[in-house]
Amino acid sequence: MQGRIIKVSGPLIVAENMADAKVYDVVRVGKQKLIGEIIELRGDKASVQVYEETAGLGVGDEVISTDMPLSVELAPGIIEGIYDGIQRPLEKIVEKYGDRITRGIEIKSLSRDKKWDFKPLKKVGDKVVAGDALGYVQETPSVKHKIMVPYGVAGEIKKINAGEFTIEETVAVIATDSGEKEVCMLQKWPVRKARPYKNKLTPKMPMVTGQRVIDTLFPIAKGGCAAVPGPFGSGKTVVQHQLAKWADAEIIVYVGCGERGNEMTDVLNEFPALKDPKTGEPLMKRTVLIANTSDMPVAAREASIYTGITIAEYFRDMGYNVAIMADSSSRWAEALREMSGRLEEMPGDEGYPAYLASRLAEFYERAGIVKVLGSEDVTGSVTAIGAVSPPGGDLSEPVSQATLRIVKVFWGLSASLAYKRHFPAIDWLTSYSLYADRMAEWFKDNVAPDFTNLRAFIAEILQEEASLDEIVRLVGMDALSYKDRVTMETAKIIREDYLHQNAFHETDTYTSLLKQYKMLKLIRAYYDGANAAIDGYADLNDVLSIPAKDKIGRAKYVEEKNLSELDEALGLINKQLKGLIKESDNV
Repeated sequence: MQGRIIKVSGPLIVAENMADAKVYDVVRVGKQKLIGEIIELRGDKASVQVYEETAGLGVGDEVISTDMPLSVELAPGIIEGIYDGIQRPLEKIVEKYGDRITRGIEIKSLSRDKKWDFKPLKKVGDKVVAGDALGYVQETPSVKHKIMVPYGVAGEIKKINAGEFTIEETVAVIATDSGEKEVCMLQKWPVRKARPYKNKLTPKMPMVTGQRVIDTLFPIAKGGCAAVPGPFGSGKTVVQHQLAKWADAEIIVYVGCGERGNEMTDVLNEFPALKDPKTGEPLMKRTVLIANTSDMPVAAREASIYTGITIAEYFRDMGYNVAIMADSSSRWAEALREMSGRLEEMPGDEGYPAYLASRLAEFYERAGIVKVLGSEDVTGSVTAIGAVSPPGGDLSEPVSQATLRIVKVFWGLSASLAYKRHFPAIDWLTSYSLYADRMAEWFKDNVAPDFTNLRAFIAEILQEEASLDEIVRLVGMDALSYKDRVTMETAKIIREDYLHQNAFHETDTYTSLLKQYKMLKLIRAYYDGANAAIDGYADLNDVLSIPAKDKIGRAKYVEEKNLSELDEALGLINKQLKGLIKESDNV
């Protein structure tokens, strides 16, 4: 079907003679065949958001509908890929067209020439349903890529081949009720449609990140949703990078949505150089990058988020735990606002469209831990972590508020903490995790029975410090009781020696749950021992300056293989504080 342009308004064009088109169909616009997507239909007129620069388009230019929704290609070759918002491979574009994305480029997302070694898991005569793994391809040393029966296909395997194939060659033939169906490795899936599953489960297991402030105080569950809002310079991107590097997920999908080019460059430089702690391979061997930087067309930002979550769901369906980082959803919302304004829709709060909240919910609701399709009992998860960039750090603005209504973990970044060079700058007084109580059993069974009590103790000390801080500012530290002085000192230790974590230090960048537990034990031992010493009439200055206290500060730099040093430090702290009580008894 062919229409013609009657209006051009930035990334929005209006075409007439499009009566047979459908909303979300992909169209080709103008002589250069620019990629666009229909977002509104009125009579025979279609409003199209164009995912490329529209300069040079004019009234009367042709618009051709493909009669297909915007879809992603899913097959071996995705891992290690670097794509733009509509899944065009950036490396191929550089090879072919240079370092600028020329308009109208049409390159297949995945290579049609590369052969993959397909190893069958099923045999002729086996009954299969949608979601069953026919076989697998060892895509990278870290990722076993399962070739699944496509959605809507079920029957008996008539033929299955082992050996090397391209993604378009037939690997199996399935006899279905409607005839024989040839299955290749390549699947296509519309990005705006969530991939199906059997049923959704309640998230009860944490996604361990190795970041102490997150794992201890505000943990996120596998299959959960988290928001990382914060003003400019507060460290949102570094937090996202840390999670991508260290999170306990088998596959990472990192979406740079309208972010600065240098931030994506950091990712591209760092990830291939970083070693995956589980496999020893480069981190890139289990990562997919979608780079839609701030200089790329604004309309493609919306597509980039959907492209990312669809790829994440595909790997979830194989039974993997996937983490998707969206940096930043505010830029996506800004793209929605621009398109809404050009469509002349009635604006909502601060000019954002009225459907902002439902679009955000649509994205985050696609996260979750699920029983995947197929005859076997397999569980997979998608954990969504979205950065939010509120203007001026104002969390009352619509994007932050709409996000907070949906997510269950809030890691609020503070400008004042960032200014003090305290990173990660997650504000422990305003942040929260609604998964913490639900996962308490897991921490008791898998870390230590008293881990949850230690978390509550840390939170309580930090709360007390905040209330005592007001008194200290007014009348000074000397006005506090000895017990309160111990509380203030313990809070200082928690802040500086536990919550502060250097992302760029070889040892400090990642802390296992066992090490976190042992560090918390040190802090608790100091607090309890100091209070006992004060009750035993020990001198306050001696209590606050015991030599073993330095061991707490240095604990973060103890390597994972040398954790016995922390047990020795615990014994030393207890011994020195008890020694003070003995001395006071002799007085």
